[in-house]
Amino acid sequence: MEIFSSYNVIIEASIIVILSFWFNGLAKKTNVPSVLMLILLGILIKIGLDIFAPSSPDFEGSLEILGTVGLIMIVLEAALELELKKEKLIPILKSMAIALIGLVGSAWVAALILYQFIDGMTMQSAWLYATPLSILSSAIIIPSVGGLADAKKEFHIYESTFSDIFGIMMFYFLTSGLNPAEDGGAVGFSVNLLLTIVIAVVASYAIILIFQRIKSQAKLFLLIAVLLLLYALGKKMHLSSLIIILIFGLIIKNIKLFFPGKTAVFLEEEKMKHIYHDLHIITLETAFIVRTFFFVIFGITIVLSSLLSLEVALISLLIIASIYVIRWVILRVFVGNDILPQLFIAPRGLITVLLFYAIPNQAKIEGFESGILLFVIIATSLIMTWAMIKDKRKMGTLLDEIDEEILARNKAEDALNDHEEQTEGLEATEPDSSVKPQQDGGIQMDDMDIEGDLQE
Repeated sequence: MEIFSSYNVIIEASIIVILSFWFNGLAKKTNVPSVLMLILLGILIKIGLDIFAPSSPDFEGSLEILGTVGLIMIVLEAALELELKKEKLIPILKSMAIALIGLVGSAWVAALILYQFIDGMTMQSAWLYATPLSILSSAIIIPSVGGLADAKKEFHIYESTFSDIFGIMMFYFLTSGLNPAEDGGAVGFSVNLLLTIVIAVVASYAIILIFQRIKSQAKLFLLIAVLLLLYALGKKMHLSSLIIILIFGLIIKNIKLFFPGKTAVFLEEEKMKHIYHDLHIITLETAFIVRTFFFVIFGITIVLSSLLSLEVALISLLIIASIYVIRWVILRVFVGNDILPQLFIAPRGLITVLLFYAIPNQAKIEGFESGILLFVIIATSLIMTWAMIKDKRKMGTLLDEIDEEILARNKAEDALNDHEEQTEGLEATEPDSSVKPQQDGGIQMDDMDIEGDLQE
């Protein structure tokens, strides 16, 4: 149809990118995640297509490709932000523990809920459906926590990144159980993980040594292509490919740590600084574009009628409640009392959708409504928005109080300085004690002054 002609598609895609950029600016001012705006834009586009182009193409096939590329870019973007230092070892391990326990605990409770309420749901399939619903969305969290204190911001970056990685590993571990030929159990999984780490380290060093010697200016998209190739080959070999991306990003960010002592002679430090800087920019830009079209297309593919089901609402609310109860317990144990707004920053997003579409056919249950997915994504994002706005207001009030206290202190210091200046002025204008006025208006001189005059 005319609406899908080449020039029209270019115009439409350009407008979507421009709107997404505007959504990002609006998100910073309002704390409403830009992802929600993109999903809403997709829903509005779907309504328009239903009116003007009833025979529109099927967009679902593009979601898996966009989601995979977006996932790689998001994890790489997060890894390029993570600085490894001794003093950060405890926060990293704590974030890792919180992410892993939260993932397994949330998936277990969600699986029980799905098993109880959905007809025909087996426990094995329930775990597969529950896992995507239990993974934090780094695609939403990382762009949203920039205004938090540094310690809390780092915690969310670490936690959401580990949640992505552990969640994907757990999902594919569960899918391997559907195929006895691929199911190696816990031992096979451990061997798989160790092999992935070894390949990731070797590949990362090889890429760094080769790319720092390439003189061409157009090499960064070549580097992205190599990473995408490694990820895809790793998936073909049933490895945890996302770890390859994470380790590469960590090595690039902490290059001096991984080239200690005499090994630094193999490193061209100035070139690596340029590669890191340019790679960071391209990763940010690519993640922005891919994330934009992924969530818009997801909005287009949503079946809105499923949101009107009472069963969908009940199951979704139970899963959402379990998410925050489990999170509250974990944060109180590992963090203590200062758990706001971290408690409510637990949105679901890109990986939830991506893994939902990756559920094998033999594990799919007809009674599962995709509206549960949308309900949980929107609700957790709105809860995060509310928490961020409340925290922003709280910080604003606290800053106002500090400003008022500083202003009052400055006024008190100014008043004290004025008083001291007035006192010094009065002392300077007091009459000489050697000349004393008499009651009759004459002048009386001291005895010592008279005696001196007589001697002269």
